[in-house]
Amino acid sequence: MSIAILPLTIFAASQVGTPGPANMALMATGARYGFRAALPFVAGVALGKQLIIWPIGFGLMQLAEAAPGVFTALKYISAAYIIWLAWKVANLRLGQGRANDKAPGFAAGLIVHPLNPKAWAMIVGGFTAFVGEGTPTITATATIAAVLLLCQLVLHPIWTLAGDRIARTLAGTPAEPYLMWTLAALTVASVLFVLFGGGT
Repeated sequence: MSIAILPLTIFAASQVGTPGPANMALMATGARYGFRAALPFVAGVALGKQLIIWPIGFGLMQLAEAAPGVFTALKYISAAYIIWLAWKVANLRLGQGRANDKAPGFAAGLIVHPLNPKAWAMIVGGFTAFVGEGTPTITATATIAAVLLLCQLVLHPIWTLAGDRIARTLAGTPAEPYLMWTLAALTVASVLFVLFGGGT
């Protein structure tokens, strides 16, 4: 009955900190609206992962095994949604929304991870790789939830701030469209890797 806390933390930090749909959304939001205006969205993204962790911990994967077709369909629908968001990122221009539009808020951030295949794979990997047999469900779930939330509270603002700083440097320059297409391509690549490559 054990949880490998240190390896779990290293795994969580590597997954939360690397490019993926959520981090691309955070960077794009910071770039378009500025770091301060994006903070409610950041908080929503961080807490939204809890909406997946607890159901998975308390048996959602057993339900998935009973109805695999439903979950496969949901996985591809979610991937399509993230790819659509990537298209929007590719075509937005840095800083355009700072004066005119309102930044997405807390509620918009909450839905990012439930629709993110990388988040699902990451959480399932956390339960299967780092939780020993016989560990109480509440202990395992609360530990994974706390470790992931801590990593998100540190790393998600960094991605958002990076977007803000990049916007200040590249907005209006010839490099801007290339940057946005690169971010969009990384988002799509991360989704396709999770869907077809077996990664997290």
